[in-house]
Amino acid sequence: ANPLQPRGVISPQSLNDLVDSIREQGILEPLVVARTPAGYQIIAGERLWKAAKLLGLSKVPVVIKDTTPQGMLEMSIVENVQREDLNPLDRALAFKKLFDEFKLAHKDIAKRIGKSREYVSNSIRLLGLPQDMLDALREGKITEGHTRPLLMLVDREAEQRALFKDILNRNLSVREAEKMSREVAQDRARRKDFVDPEIKTIENKFREALGTRVLIEKKGNGGRISIDYFSEEDLRALLGRFSLVENATVENNSAKSVESARLLNEPAVSSEVKEPPQNIATLASASFAPPISDEPMADSAESHASKKEVEDFTI
Repeated sequence: ANPLQPRGVISPQSLNDLVDSIREQGILEPLVVARTPAGYQIIAGERLWKAAKLLGLSKVPVVIKDTTPQGMLEMSIVENVQREDLNPLDRALAFKKLFDEFKLAHKDIAKRIGKSREYVSNSIRLLGLPQDMLDALREGKITEGHTRPLLMLVDREAEQRALFKDILNRNLSVREAEKMSREVAQDRARRKDFVDPEIKTIENKFREALGTRVLIEKKGNGGRISIDYFSEEDLRALLGRFSLVENATVENNSAKSVESARLLNEPAVSSEVKEPPQNIATLASASFAPPISDEPMADSAESHASKKEVEDFTI
């Protein structure tokens, strides 16, 4: 196996699918291997090799290349990127290895893989996220599109973590996540460099209590509270939370009245529980952002090995 193989994980399902395909059709494309002092190492086709072993095959077709460690990594990345077999995290780590260990500039990496410099730079930028977010990306719990709004909040850890939690728990779309991230950025611009610590503490308490992002904008002695929601179900849930708080307050006041009456030997006066308000439009505000267009992916290219270079290789 290739120690420089950029793909970190081969899923059992994809391997089983390949086993079934080989059983029916055989191996249609040869593996590409490098001749090294330590023996032969796979540049492209590691899944084929593992599937062939599972099937008990003793030989597989290969193309042998004489190359360097850098060349092996480059060919492995190109093969996987062209086939779109690398997840975003493995791709970012592979690009970073070319940058750190082989001193290739982003534009040189882009030229070798047939992509834009921005594609390479944005991929490497993913590695600036906390490890649990990177793990979620590798496991498919969030998409590469979700990483963009998370990276916008890289210097606002509390908001970044709140957004990450919302993406997971509320299944936010990329558009919704970007809308929330932009609102944080706009709020930061409005507040400039000063944030009242007391207001920030109250915002965090609201966020914990309501399970969504809350912004407080102070104006003189008053101000405005904005509460995010993303569906009618969210709005009803918020109403339910406010109703619970109101009912708990009324019950607490009623209990205090009973206790005071008992101490004064007077009849207790019961407080009437009011119905929750039917219109809470003033409790939450939401705006809708225009669609965000992702950069179109370049067409993937199939790699073909020359027939005359193909050899039978013993596993």
